[in-house]
Amino acid sequence: MRILLALLGGFLLSTSAFAQTPDQTENYLIWTQPQLAQLQQLVDARTAEGLGSCTITDFSQPNSATDPHRRSRLATAAANQLMMAYLEGCSSAAARAKWRISSDDRRIDTQRLLMKALVRDDLVAYFDALRPRNPNYRALRAAYAAESDDQKRATLATNLDRWRWMPLVMGDKYLLVNAASFEVTLWENNKKIRTWPNIVGKTKSPTPVFDASVSGVILNPWWEIPTSIVAESIGALVRNHPATARRKGYVVQDGRYRQRPGPGNALGQMKLVMPNPYSIYLHDTPNKNLFSEPVRTFSHGCIRVSGAIDLAKTLLEGSATPAQVDAILASRETTKLSLLKPIPVYVAYFTAEGTDDGGITYFPDVYDRDPLHLAQNAVETGCPA
Repeated sequence: MRILLALLGGFLLSTSAFAQTPDQTENYLIWTQPQLAQLQQLVDARTAEGLGSCTITDFSQPNSATDPHRRSRLATAAANQLMMAYLEGCSSAAARAKWRISSDDRRIDTQRLLMKALVRDDLVAYFDALRPRNPNYRALRAAYAAESDDQKRATLATNLDRWRWMPLVMGDKYLLVNAASFEVTLWENNKKIRTWPNIVGKTKSPTPVFDASVSGVILNPWWEIPTSIVAESIGALVRNHPATARRKGYVVQDGRYRQRPGPGNALGQMKLVMPNPYSIYLHDTPNKNLFSEPVRTFSHGCIRVSGAIDLAKTLLEGSATPAQVDAILASRETTKLSLLKPIPVYVAYFTAEGTDDGGITYFPDVYDRDPLHLAQNAVETGCPA
């Protein structure tokens, strides 16, 4: 219901304004000829949205004496199919198998939306309300409609679908990580406020696509070393070169391999509090030279942020001052600070984005995810390294 209210806004009408009866709304709605024509225009225009592959019921069959509401019934089915295409796209399940950003858009009552659209006699406004709100979607949509190059059109269509897989309501304020552009951006009211470069997972340990909630920042963090990295390198270092391991801050406590806070800590000076099933985090790094590389796939899956302390101070506005953050960092004491209000973070993958001047930037498909029929293989991830 909350999403429905957000969608409809000022369009909500009282039930007394409804022209449909309960029996009519159970399976279909009654359409006027102008509304049927308007729906046909929307169906025909879906190709400009990158939805040409979506199957939509043909509602051109005329009514008959034995079925006086045939067109209305078929039109209702077609409109609901088109609404779901606007919300979710039409890609196969395999195409989005590794797209693990949660969304309850499928719970939106499209039948109720459609009823209100017909009562208000404004189908266009209701379909428009189902489009993603981020301006990147609008830029991709405009570019797709104008593009003639087949390869670019395929890339644009892929990324339009990825936006449809995002939640329709992403939050008033959120972080968006694009693993393909190597950037993390802060958005407020769907306006990009800040951008920070980042480093993401290697092609053998790609950063997964998922969402989480950022509730705080840990300054001077300990690194809880994943078992995969212990097996790969740290375990042998601790066993065979204990003095070197101690100098680098590695310790073993109750069977857990950890690294103390300090200048060489793999998490750097800060880590965001964002619990998730993948143990993937946004964090600082001592190896800042790698941010000068154009393609930054160097980690085991975690997201290293250039200007991580600036990101922390930005998120902590109203909760801790920059001076307080600096004092905690100087103390070398591990400290957890909470945000005034948790915000969503979406770790996504877009190989095409809109630019501030209305153009499109294309990024290398470093994880080979653009062929939509290919499901990505599962890999074990670990932070950070």
